[in-house]
Amino acid sequence: MRIYLVGGAVREQLLGLSVKEHDWVVVGATPGQMLERGYRQVGKDFPVFLHPKTHDEYALARTERKTGPGYKGFSCYAAPDVTLEDDLLRRDLTINAMAQDQQGNIIDPYGGQQDIKKRLLRHVSPAFAEDPVRILRVARFAARYASLGFTVAEETLQLMQKMVRAGEVNALVIERVWQELQKALTETQPQRFFEVLRACGALKILFPEIDNLFGVPASPQWHPEVDTGIHTLMVLKRAAELSEVDTVRFAALMHDLGKGLTTPDLWPKHHGHDEAGVAPIKTLCQRYRASKDYQELAVLVSRYHTLCHKIFEAKPSTALKLLEQLDAYRRPQRFEYFLLACQADAQGRTGFEQKAYPQRHYLLSLYNQTAAITAEKFIAQGLQGLAIKQALHNERLRAIKAWLKDNIALMQS
Repeated sequence: MRIYLVGGAVREQLLGLSVKEHDWVVVGATPGQMLERGYRQVGKDFPVFLHPKTHDEYALARTERKTGPGYKGFSCYAAPDVTLEDDLLRRDLTINAMAQDQQGNIIDPYGGQQDIKKRLLRHVSPAFAEDPVRILRVARFAARYASLGFTVAEETLQLMQKMVRAGEVNALVIERVWQELQKALTETQPQRFFEVLRACGALKILFPEIDNLFGVPASPQWHPEVDTGIHTLMVLKRAAELSEVDTVRFAALMHDLGKGLTTPDLWPKHHGHDEAGVAPIKTLCQRYRASKDYQELAVLVSRYHTLCHKIFEAKPSTALKLLEQLDAYRRPQRFEYFLLACQADAQGRTGFEQKAYPQRHYLLSLYNQTAAITAEKFIAQGLQGLAIKQALHNERLRAIKAWLKDNIALMQS
């Protein structure tokens, strides 16, 4: 029995990054031998065991054979005669197909170290094409390591394009696509995930609502980058710089889907795109069974981001109505997330990346001036139902007007 550290832990060490998880492969062992040593088996499709003390995953070396479409269409063979090289050969990328023995020696039969130096994401073997999830993984690794200069190798991108043409992407189950999307949103440059999917042709199959934005022009006066798809990815990039919260990043990605529905005869104007974007957001979220927090924030940002941008032109009553429609008084954190996504939209434009966004501070100030006004006082006065709601509104509006007399000029500067 020989045990090797494999996969991400080896890769992260060579990149000088902190290692978060340790995965191990065991060569020359049987399931019975692992159980005898106190390991607990957890794998159903192939033998994976948890270490009795560390609870790290130890998998028996295995090979895989394609038996059907999609990422579940495989049969696995795990036995003592499977070599380490055999096991590493089935992995997706060369940078993930390295191992380290217990003396610290790197075993690298497929050139992973060289590809780390070249900053390349390159497939290990033609077997890459047997699993469509690998398209999503490559896109996600591109998002993770973009800041380190990694790009997808040309031959790997061509293979991914071939897989898309063969219909492999259509066999992906929705839960796995959403899982990879969620992970991609947490990476340092999540926009790269969608750029890679678009480059291989998978974006229009998996996320047609986003793909539809490319080639749709916006007014150069407000969008020097012109193309709405490019703008959308710029907004996602800016959102990732402003916040680590994945729902904020998702809302930024979704905010302009309505522009993909504008008929060409109306270009480059997109009147009503705010409300028009709600339907495709709900369609996408329902397709991938996204949780409510993703959909709710994305819908609010789509519906109200233009009003947020123009809030200095709005009446005090309109500003208060926006706070109420956003449910800011009961959901203050979501309100802050909304403002971050709107800021990302305003700054996700060519030449506007570092331009101040005072609208965020302004609306937060209005909220802070009115958040302490609650229903208790009006309940004590004997008011009920809609009368309480109206009294709250009136009191908050008076507070906003009083505060604006002294502060509006300061807020806009």
